[in-house]
Amino acid sequence: MHPTTSGPGATPGFVAREYLVEVDGSPLRVLDAGRGDAVLLGPSYLWSAEMWRPQIEALARHYRVVVPDLWGHGGSGRLPKTTHDISGLARQHLAVMDALGIESFAMCGLSVGGMWAFEMACLAPHRVRAVALLDSFIGAEPEPAKLRFFSMLDAVARSGAVPAPVLDATVPMFFAPDIVSRRPDLPARFRAALQDWPQDRLLDSVVPLGRMIFGRRDALGDASRLRMPRIVLHGAADIPRSVDEAEQMARALACQLTVLPGVGHIASLEAPEVVTEHLLGFLQQAGLGALV
Repeated sequence: MHPTTSGPGATPGFVAREYLVEVDGSPLRVLDAGRGDAVLLGPSYLWSAEMWRPQIEALARHYRVVVPDLWGHGGSGRLPKTTHDISGLARQHLAVMDALGIESFAMCGLSVGGMWAFEMACLAPHRVRAVALLDSFIGAEPEPAKLRFFSMLDAVARSGAVPAPVLDATVPMFFAPDIVSRRPDLPARFRAALQDWPQDRLLDSVVPLGRMIFGRRDALGDASRLRMPRIVLHGAADIPRSVDEAEQMARALACQLTVLPGVGHIASLEAPEVVTEHLLGFLQQAGLGALV
């Protein structure tokens, strides 16, 4: 584990440690802020740890908050060749927590972050104290969506970049339909980030990760294995992950579902105060001690 020199550059007085943790021969960038009981935040596909910035700043006042970048995203290295499925991502993130000396922790994951959070809870139920799944789905990708996503990934692989038609189809999926009138900066920044993605990282990490995510197993049958506190939070205006999927998942997990009105897929940025309030309440109810 190697410390680096920069953090997320947030509000005055906010300090985050930043590490490169070697896992399966590749460096994973990790932000580590605050102290106390640990909370691991899992970002969405195509987003760095910065998508959790509002929650990092708020939760780090009460907990130790750990946020990794996905392989090929943000400051992380290429996807290790040993990674074959979502369970492999869970195992790698457990190795990160080992490197940080953290034995037990709560897990809050959005989109694919929720998918590997679930797999992690199945792999190490003695270590995961609570699980919050946001705008995610642990079932298999519905076939029409899977075919569409694989076609988009094929187009990226062929061109070595994100072509304009793929940008036009991808960017709106991550936000509520009225986002441009409310927060035009979010889709604009996201589109620019996709356009600027280095070719090598697209080809060696982003495309294979996407195929892994959209070709994932149906894990709904394993949901009854989870015994720790758990909750599902879901944006009512989420386009790639439907409310129906959230309802299926909550039933399988036998847990509470909270639907956030008017919120799209990246709920942590579209409704940061609401998401933070729900997470703080859930973590406290789950028995994680908040610092004051």
